[in-house]
Amino acid sequence: MKRRVVVTGLGLVTSLGRVVEEFWDRILRGESGIGPITLFDTKDYFVRFGGEVAWNPEGLVSAKELRRLDRFTQFALASAIDAVKDSGIDFSTEDSYRCGVVIGSGIGGLSEFETQHARLLTKGVDKVSPFTIPKLMVNCASGHVSSQFGVKGPNWAVATACASAANSIGDAMRSIQWGDADVMITGGSEAALTPMGLAGFQNMRALSERSDAPQKASRPFDSQRDGFVLSEGAGVLVIEELEHAKHRGAKIYGELMGYGASGDAGHITQPDEDGRGAARAMNMALVDAGKNADEIEYINAHGTSTPLGDKAETIAVKKVFGESAKRVMISSTKSQLGHTLGASGGIEMVVCALVLERGVIPPTINLEYPDPECDLDYTPNTARQKKISLVMSNSFGFGGHNASLILGKYISSP
Repeated sequence: MKRRVVVTGLGLVTSLGRVVEEFWDRILRGESGIGPITLFDTKDYFVRFGGEVAWNPEGLVSAKELRRLDRFTQFALASAIDAVKDSGIDFSTEDSYRCGVVIGSGIGGLSEFETQHARLLTKGVDKVSPFTIPKLMVNCASGHVSSQFGVKGPNWAVATACASAANSIGDAMRSIQWGDADVMITGGSEAALTPMGLAGFQNMRALSERSDAPQKASRPFDSQRDGFVLSEGAGVLVIEELEHAKHRGAKIYGELMGYGASGDAGHITQPDEDGRGAARAMNMALVDAGKNADEIEYINAHGTSTPLGDKAETIAVKKVFGESAKRVMISSTKSQLGHTLGASGGIEMVVCALVLERGVIPPTINLEYPDPECDLDYTPNTARQKKISLVMSNSFGFGGHNASLILGKYISSP
């Protein structure tokens, strides 16, 4: 029998703030975190905007240690510290071998790679930092978080592009369900808003080119969408076995009930146009949760604002939900935050937990000219009050990776 898993702590770093309450207030007001890029000179780019984090890592760790952390690891560590604080757990009193970490990233330490590659070319082999590899590897976020809290249980990283955080949460959930751990710190982090990151996505024509109106650029399911907005950030949760959480009197945001993952086995960057892989992941999550599609009341969509992706996700939802597709409420918080790639599933699960707790559906902003081929209820432009019991979060990544998670209101056993 699978053990029950609950969410007890939330932490995030986003372009709309890193304090959960501030973030949530700004989300519900329909604010945008998109603006001109200031991290580097964009004069040679035709895309000059993104979801940049106003970041001050002072006090996170010592100045010496900070120099050994890439920006994406800093985001992950800050989010994990906040999530652990929110959960109220004291790891010094826990069995360290029963607590673990799974934190994903699509790209990892891209900034460090760029910096050290430039040093190699301009200053020579001897000037490349000995910390290069430990700073850029995808798994260093999980490693540093585990060291921060002294947890010695299951520990790994997931790199499935934009599905990384969702796959991480699903894998962490399974570790608890199967009895390998009692507590997991899990989610995703990304800091790919760099010169190479922006150039790469810009030149493959994946990004919106609305440099004249950046806050209008991310417009999921809108007929005038023209690509996603590159952003950075992190979203981390503390999840734990139900009885463990109850024993220590933890606050419970919701119960992780289902996880589904699949592959498109098609184009490396374009989704299956019929949404078959995405539909498979959603169906698997429903089966895993023991729920029917018509029980889902809200979907936090992948909704990146790409012409192909939003249409394929709409088709997939219709395949899975049938007649219920028109009734389920959907929104994409990427309309406000842009696309944080491997962090997006973590941030969006924080949103889903808050939806359950607060009874408010966040809006899809910039949905001004509905696409006839995207004809579902995307909660356009204005948040909506609604008590919710069961939500789904979708994450789909380059490489054909699909992941769906189901989170429900915690209901105590009889």
